[in-house]
Amino acid sequence: MSGRIVTILLMGALCAGSPPLARGDSTGTAPASEPAATAAGAAQAAPTATKSKDTKKSKSKSKGKEKSMTAAGTMPVKPAIAPAHVEVQHILIGFAGSVPGKSITRTKEEAQKLAHEILDKARKGANFDTLVAKYTDDSPPGIYKMAGEGVPPQIGEFGRGQMVPAFGNVGFAISPGNIDIAEYDPSASPFGWHIIKRLR
Repeated sequence: MSGRIVTILLMGALCAGSPPLARGDSTGTAPASEPAATAAGAAQAAPTATKSKDTKKSKSKSKGKEKSMTAAGTMPVKPAIAPAHVEVQHILIGFAGSVPGKSITRTKEEAQKLAHEILDKARKGANFDTLVAKYTDDSPPGIYKMAGEGVPPQIGEFGRGQMVPAFGNVGFAISPGNIDIAEYDPSASPFGWHIIKRLR
């Protein structure tokens, strides 16, 4: 009789859904209380995952902004059609002895460094007229009109061959609004570095 009582008690415990049966269920289905906990755990985990993705996105966006610190349209873009006439403004950065009639004391290395610093400022949107007034070793405003090779110059224009080669090489190779540099070269750019902005 005591065996029957034990059996009845065990059967009652099993039918009541005791925890050992739920955890040891061989069907592989989770007890009713576990999905809620799993869902809550997933909900708590999701914001963390989303946050890390958002953080990565915002970091990559800020990196993109750091890389792209140039003003719109200032980077060199080749014109779709070779221009017959251009108008450019330039900043000449010379060094000791490079510009006749100018008493420039900076070394060639100092001139190169300064020229690239000015180029960087100009591409970041600094006022080009202000940069010309402050830095050029030419006469401000430093605006020149040029006619292309084989094109008769109009009034107030220079023929491309009348200018140092690097000046025309850059001026005709960029689109209006673009800014580029003609590096110092003893034959192509003997006066120093020219930071050139194409106006039209």
